[in-house]
Amino acid sequence: MLGRRHFRNPGGKGANQAVAAARLGGDVAMVGCVGADEPGDQLLDALAADGVDTGHVRQLDDTATGLAVITVDADGENAIVVSSGANAAVSADDVDRAAEVVDDAAICLMQLEIGDAPVEAAARRCGGTGVLNPAPARGLSDELLRHVDVLVPNQHELAALVGEPATDDVDGVVRLVERLGFDGVVIVTLGAAGAVVVRDGTGERVAAPRIDAVDTTAAGDAFCGAFVEALTRGAEVVEATRWACGAGAVAATRSGAQASLPTRDAVAQVLS
Repeated sequence: MLGRRHFRNPGGKGANQAVAAARLGGDVAMVGCVGADEPGDQLLDALAADGVDTGHVRQLDDTATGLAVITVDADGENAIVVSSGANAAVSADDVDRAAEVVDDAAICLMQLEIGDAPVEAAARRCGGTGVLNPAPARGLSDELLRHVDVLVPNQHELAALVGEPATDDVDGVVRLVERLGFDGVVIVTLGAAGAVVVRDGTGERVAAPRIDAVDTTAAGDAFCGAFVEALTRGAEVVEATRWACGAGAVAATRSGAQASLPTRDAVAQVLS
């Protein structure tokens, strides 16, 4: 397979989501691991440049920084190969060492590019709202779900979690969510079709702005970061979802991971 061009850009689901929230005005601290190598230094510098507190990101001497190789087709859709590297070394102890920020956080945003133990530890410790983006999709323990308030899967991740085909029909999404047996709020992202907010057995569609997609690589991370940033400002769930749809749409019009993440003005413009 031959490509037309290539470039390097800071990324990683957790880092992308942290930068997305911070770039939109959130007060963000990151917990994680990178290698004591040049890519690790670059990732830390990129986080700090966007105002993310990196005091709880551990650098490892004997493990390389995580790496993702992403291919993007002519329609902006992507396929990703991930080498976890230092991400796999994130532990519950890292979360405990970051207790000062995790315990007092208004929102703890988690994803699954690290192991189960630190995610469960973060969910238990979070003193505010626990938001889980179950990506990449894998089985979720009852222990984890007990401590999560909001799930944010995309339609394919939701389908993988329940073992059924994906759908973007509101009633179909609600049916799949019911199969999860999760009592909290579920926000199912649908790409160009927007998102569905599911609460108490009822689904409400939130439309996404119409855009010409260039690269969807970090659109989901932009959505998650914008969603939690809006919640911290007191936005209601549907309002926060609409704001997040705007952030995801802007990200999809730009190439790269963190390079694509929008500012407040860019999101407001696409939603106007």
